[in-house]
Amino acid sequence: MTDNASTPRVALVTGTSSGIGEAVVRHFCEQGHQVLAVDFNPAGQEVAERAGAVFFQADLTDGEACKAAVAEALKRFGRIDILVNNAGIQHVAPIEEFPESQWRRIIDLMLTAPFLLTQAAWPSMRENGWGRIINIASVHAQVASPGKAAYISAKHGMIGLTKTAALEGGDQGITANAICPAYVKTPLVDNQIADQARMHGMEEQEVIEKIMLKNAAVKRLIEPSEVAELVAYLASDAAGAVTGASWNMDLGWTAQ
Repeated sequence: MTDNASTPRVALVTGTSSGIGEAVVRHFCEQGHQVLAVDFNPAGQEVAERAGAVFFQADLTDGEACKAAVAEALKRFGRIDILVNNAGIQHVAPIEEFPESQWRRIIDLMLTAPFLLTQAAWPSMRENGWGRIINIASVHAQVASPGKAAYISAKHGMIGLTKTAALEGGDQGITANAICPAYVKTPLVDNQIADQARMHGMEEQEVIEKIMLKNAAVKRLIEPSEVAELVAYLASDAAGAVTGASWNMDLGWTAQ
């Protein structure tokens, strides 16, 4: 799927200091796109600069920060063509013990922020008659697992947002798609492994084998670069007929 973009574009990518977001930024920059890399972690600046992107620090749980990120992209580059909603956090606990503050933070970052970013970027895409919205969902947008009520709720909601954006954007040249990976080799997953080990009283390697890969046909974790390749395709001219879809990249998990 490499080198699908026929025209250099302007992309705003969130959650870029590591993992999937870092891989997407690097891939876009290699394709010649101009990229605003948005992350709460100031370490994201070095990551962005190394790739050739511009860094913008923002706490996307704040609605005004979402609008500011889009405004920064428009100020620097004059337009937004591609929006990749990737930023995410995780908290593992049974529903009975799940802190309300964590619930609100996860929903704000992983569902409300993608909505607000989409809303703010939409006029630029509509004006130019071309836009790509790519939401990094999860296999947990399709299925549930214990201990992840807020994460799973946000990811299921992201699928609904994706479908609605696809229907509203179709006659304006705007497509919207979601990617639903299983477990990817990222710091977020590393933290989940430790949390799951504590919750289930297991060794971390057992968590990988008996929980994370239990339902997978392909018994390995996904590389961030693999997700970035699919993002690049969905962001390309070649994917103009693809919209409203949930792309399962789940090692065969949902084939059962």
